[in-house]
Amino acid sequence: MPSKIETLKSWIEQAHRAVFFGGAGVSTESGIPDFRSVDGLYHQKFDYPPETIISRSFFDRRPEEFFKFYREKMLLLGFEPNVTHRVLARLEQEGHLAAVVTQNIDGLHQKAGSRRVFELHGSVLRNYCMRCGRAYPATFIRDCPGVPRCDCGGIVKPDVVLYEEPLDEKTLTGAVKAISRADLLIVGGTSLTVYPAAGLLRYYGGDRLVLINRDETPYDNEASLVLHESLGEVFSRL
Repeated sequence: MPSKIETLKSWIEQAHRAVFFGGAGVSTESGIPDFRSVDGLYHQKFDYPPETIISRSFFDRRPEEFFKFYREKMLLLGFEPNVTHRVLARLEQEGHLAAVVTQNIDGLHQKAGSRRVFELHGSVLRNYCMRCGRAYPATFIRDCPGVPRCDCGGIVKPDVVLYEEPLDEKTLTGAVKAISRADLLIVGGTSLTVYPAAGLLRYYGGDRLVLINRDETPYDNEASLVLHESLGEVFSRL
């Protein structure tokens, strides 16, 4: 009987429209902390709960405090792609992977070379003036004291989806289309508890659903193949 890794390898080799759906666990192996892990943001002490600080109403009401938290805990620059990012980029180049759908905001998939990436929660690398729409790099936000402002006086907001904000419609539509057309869906590094992102799995109609996560997920019983290992351990063997 083939091992789980051998089965996954053969499924990938047979795929032409595979999709990888990833969460925070993809980036933790690059050194980026996970929000929900034991030492993640949700378990640290701040004046307000992180869920409150990264909500749109808090951003509008207390931008100074939002940006202080954002620069310290979310604007994570200078990190490098890990083996999972690199292998996914290679699989796209080889014609097996059609798209990456990610909940991460760090841009590491593109940095590794992936071209078709749907960033459900936006990216810290994109920022825009709320008044005139002018684009700014992440370093502008990092280097600004207090609330970053455009020359026109408008606040420069990171293109990151905050609590109370809807997902970008074009990104969501593209992700749904890719998942619904997939001949293999690999889900990795996510607890599948964050909605609406986790709900995208229901658009997959195929019979090859692979889950790679250290801990159990609500979808384990529905998967064709489950690997309770770190992504790095799995992808380094692909």
